[in-house]
Amino acid sequence: MQNRTPRIPEQPAPNSVDADAGLTVELASVVTGARRRALRDGDRQIDTAHLLHSLIESDPEVREAFDGGPQLAKVLGYLVQRSIGYGLRWQGSVEDSGAVPVVRNPAADVVRNPAAEGWSPSAVTAMEDALHRAELRGESRARGLDLLAALAADGECRAVEVLGRAGVDARWLSGRAVERTAEVSR
Repeated sequence: MQNRTPRIPEQPAPNSVDADAGLTVELASVVTGARRRALRDGDRQIDTAHLLHSLIESDPEVREAFDGGPQLAKVLGYLVQRSIGYGLRWQGSVEDSGAVPVVRNPAADVVRNPAAEGWSPSAVTAMEDALHRAELRGESRARGLDLLAALAADGECRAVEVLGRAGVDARWLSGRAVERTAEVSR
């Protein structure tokens, strides 16, 4: 009798991200959750859908940015389905929304962004955008709402695909996250 449980391939653990990398403690926790989810799902890289899932699960400010519980529940439903079939078409492929060049120098990425190893190009871009958003406000650390705004602003990433399937207007959500960030930062 064969074991039907898929084997998760052995992978080197991606470099850790912590508050010293310009993230709040809460957002560093989101990154840790996304890494754990990617490994558990057998994915080679942390992608934007992993980040969105972990962000929604762990950040109450992010959950409040959505238009009510039913909308949020639908998004979470799609994210949960990912590990049981919906997202299997993504396994073994690199997420790249076109926001950054596909041909990259991983060594340069790791120097510029220590978290880049084990991340999809789109996820790296979202994290960089979140940090940039915080800097524009004069803050040294990005928050969950910064990352939500960055994810929702990339119209070609997996997170936006999930949002769209759940009926969420990603542009609206990005704007709402920016507004909420301004309110929280006051």
